[in-house]
Amino acid sequence: MFVAVPLVMMLAAAPAADPVGAGRKAYSQCLSAQIQPSLEKKLALGDFQSALKAKCGDKEAAFRAAIVADDKSSGMSEQEAQSDANDQVSEYMDKITAEYEDYLSPA
Repeated sequence: MFVAVPLVMMLAAAPAADPVGAGRKAYSQCLSAQIQPSLEKKLALGDFQSALKAKCGDKEAAFRAAIVADDKSSGMSEQEAQSDANDQVSEYMDKITAEYEDYLSPA
């Protein structure tokens, strides 16, 4: 019984989930999951990018919202927080687009 008390106290003191981290993970996984089906459909790069927006738009929105909320809670202005969110989303889009382009290139 005495062992369970410290465990319960540790669980109660556990930090809240990280919304930015969770949003980042969900968005990244969604983007990555679109590569193989798009390759199988032989989508052109522009069509692949459109498919990403269509399939992962909700995850992108959640990721953006989490970044903005976190940045604003750290003292950033709305404009700075939006800019940071844009930069982070762009990095993920650029990375997945480059990866898709690599797959499209003949070996």
